[in-house]
Amino acid sequence: MIEKFLKKTEFTSHKDFIENYHINVPDNFNFAYDVVDEWAKKDYNKRALCWVDDKGVHKDLSFGEIKDLSDKTASFLQSLGISKGDMVMLILKRSIEFWQTIVALHKIGAVAIPATHLLTDKDIVYRNNAAGVKAIIATEDDNLIEHVNQAMKDSPTVKQRVKIGKSNSEGWVDFHKGVEEAKPFNRPDQVNSNEDIMILYFTSGTTGQPKMVVHDFTYPLGHITTAKYWHNLNEKSIHLTVADTGWAKAVWGKLYGQWIVGACVFVYDFDGRFIPEDMLNIISTYKVTSFCAPPTIYRFLIREDLSKYDLSALEYCTTAGEALNPSVFKTFYDQTGIKMMEAFGQTETAPTIITFPWIEPKPGSMGVPNPLYKMDLLTHDGRSAEDGEQGEIVFYTENNRPLSLFKGYYKDEELTNQVYADDVYHTGDMAWRDEDGFYWFVGRTDDVIKSSGYRIGPFEVESAVMTHPAVVECAITGVPDEIRGQVIKATIVLSSEYKSMAGEDLAKEIQDHVKNVTAPYKYPRVVEFVDELPKTISGKIRRVEIRSKDK
Repeated sequence: MIEKFLKKTEFTSHKDFIENYHINVPDNFNFAYDVVDEWAKKDYNKRALCWVDDKGVHKDLSFGEIKDLSDKTASFLQSLGISKGDMVMLILKRSIEFWQTIVALHKIGAVAIPATHLLTDKDIVYRNNAAGVKAIIATEDDNLIEHVNQAMKDSPTVKQRVKIGKSNSEGWVDFHKGVEEAKPFNRPDQVNSNEDIMILYFTSGTTGQPKMVVHDFTYPLGHITTAKYWHNLNEKSIHLTVADTGWAKAVWGKLYGQWIVGACVFVYDFDGRFIPEDMLNIISTYKVTSFCAPPTIYRFLIREDLSKYDLSALEYCTTAGEALNPSVFKTFYDQTGIKMMEAFGQTETAPTIITFPWIEPKPGSMGVPNPLYKMDLLTHDGRSAEDGEQGEIVFYTENNRPLSLFKGYYKDEELTNQVYADDVYHTGDMAWRDEDGFYWFVGRTDDVIKSSGYRIGPFEVESAVMTHPAVVECAITGVPDEIRGQVIKATIVLSSEYKSMAGEDLAKEIQDHVKNVTAPYKYPRVVEFVDELPKTISGKIRRVEIRSKDK
């Protein structure tokens, strides 16, 4: 399958990759027809999805079954009046129905809007009206259903509500009944062009209202890089990405690139909080070969005795979402012999900086640039940064817009132009490059702390704090100071064995520890111990919320 899109599929060095990596983009590409249905033709019984929940239920679906189910689902949605260009919000957690439904939406040219089940009625009203949502398909969750119902009186564009599950809810259409009774599906004459909107994401938003990121129908092709050359997958791989389907990391690791490569997508559908022991048992029992999770997950996994689990099938581990602390890398490697491969990207992009399989990782570094993107680091005065100098990550698109770079923010030209104008996309993320060409994350442009003339990235201090055995999680922010402009504050979550020791003595111990592992001027002058850090719905630390309390 992958040979349809690449002239060369295997590479021995980054030089080879830069010179010879090229993705062929077909006219009117449609992931549902050109990938899912093609796999079904080639090998109907090839396993596409392995779904397991926390109650012990296990289901496998082949590409042939996904094709048949998505056909029926597409016909059902058409019977509800859903057609090309219509906005459909999917609030499905990790329900197995997500995969047949998003593929079905692609088949009729409708726009999929994945969303989290944690939205309140106000969140739902905002999304419905901002995007003009026509239908909502939701999983069986009484709290979620109630929030959607409460949102309806202020959501005039919503014409249909579809519910997964058996219980009756007034005003809702039964998903499974509709799919079972659907007429045979007929492919529309004109489904899409490459430029049409295929998927829309509301960013999790560390500041302000969520933005509406739109991607066109070529977006899945950019994730060939994700699956093949970051996750290092092949047709025999069983890949688990820890992500709810409501945010963009799900299609990075649970759909597009994985199925183009022909890997089996593994889904662990757990309800409630993350339990490290359960995740490790799942990886062991189902012989997961490839695992991807944000650093937070790894921080909890390494606190378990990994020798108790059979991880012999696990070959490759990757991480993204936030920068990886070197201490976490080292501990995981010491326990498993696996080197975590980091990458950087945004909802607006695919992975843009990657630790590729042929590269020896540097713990804490994001890796090197994806050759599909023409990248630069710009200093605060507009220069290209030298090695060792901090700058904002930007991408130039004067020759062509790279695959998987967003089209813009939906119906908001002004907001789009603030970050993407004159063929330059400003990510708002700061990094620096070392002499070997590896890139190191600093923080968001508005997270950088300016203290006594120094520009200090929060991540470098967080990494230093994280090497203290008492610390499970940490957020570094700047606190206003009359003399220094700002001073560094550490907001810390302690491990269970240290919680009773929270106080001035432990704070002083952590401060002295930081002075010994990094430049002394970077130590946190303010330390606060908390039970948990404020986070976005996708798990990113909301430093803006911490800063707002310290003004």
